[in-house]
Amino acid sequence: MKIGIDSYCYHRYFGEVYPNIERDPGVRISTQQFLDRAKALGVAGVSLESCFFQQIDDNSIAALRDELDRLGFDRVWAWGHPSGLKSGTDHEAAKDLVRHIGIAKAIGAGVMRICCGGRRTRPASWDEHRAKLLPMLREVTQHAEKQRVVLAIENHIDLFADELVEIVTTIDSPFLGVCLDTANNLRMIEDPMVAIAKLAPFARASHIKDVTAKRGNPREFSFWPSVPLGRGLIDIPETFRLLRAQNYTGLLALEIDYLHPDYGDDVQPAVEESIGYMRALLESPQH
Repeated sequence: MKIGIDSYCYHRYFGEVYPNIERDPGVRISTQQFLDRAKALGVAGVSLESCFFQQIDDNSIAALRDELDRLGFDRVWAWGHPSGLKSGTDHEAAKDLVRHIGIAKAIGAGVMRICCGGRRTRPASWDEHRAKLLPMLREVTQHAEKQRVVLAIENHIDLFADELVEIVTTIDSPFLGVCLDTANNLRMIEDPMVAIAKLAPFARASHIKDVTAKRGNPREFSFWPSVPLGRGLIDIPETFRLLRAQNYTGLLALEIDYLHPDYGDDVQPAVEESIGYMRALLESPQH
């Protein structure tokens, strides 16, 4: 297992600010600046959110691959924020997903994180949800197999753990797995450690995230802000143990989304603390 960081940690600096709960930092960073920060943190790899790229063409793809190679980074290409396939209803998004498989291949990413939907797109009926998702996912997985790129479905506050396991085992392809987000199922009021144990055997990528309870409605996103790893409700040491038991060798990609206001407006201290926490955990004899 290798320590990494997802560019979503800096979502506000890429221009995405959650209305009413976050403040615009007033500055922006480029992909190069993100990569420079990742290098300074000493991580082994990066997960790159495609939504933060203003331009994706042959020249920019080639330049990105060259820079990732120069920096020596493992890499995951991350497609689908915020609503992905819209729970199986958006066929144009499926075409875009297929296009991004080619981009992932071109930048040298063997794994591409995808989103099937989000908390606003999930239908009430699982039977309906499954019936729409499965054909779409079967088709895109066939494209991924041709490109030799593994698709990793994130549990994106749209799927309970058993549902995601059902999807992956039903399609049953070595080119379809899970991007294990350690905190998102708690936001669905599901025991996070039970969810992690169920999803760990299928993990091909990860979002290592810790959250805590704030106030208000626990079914609202704002109730569960991110905190530096080790300060919240997710048992990160047990998560690492579960992943290691499954021989997971991918990136442990830090993700911080809505940072708890107690930690201020600047995400960098929380990022640095979290990377240090992961490094100490991996270096500890019992882990």
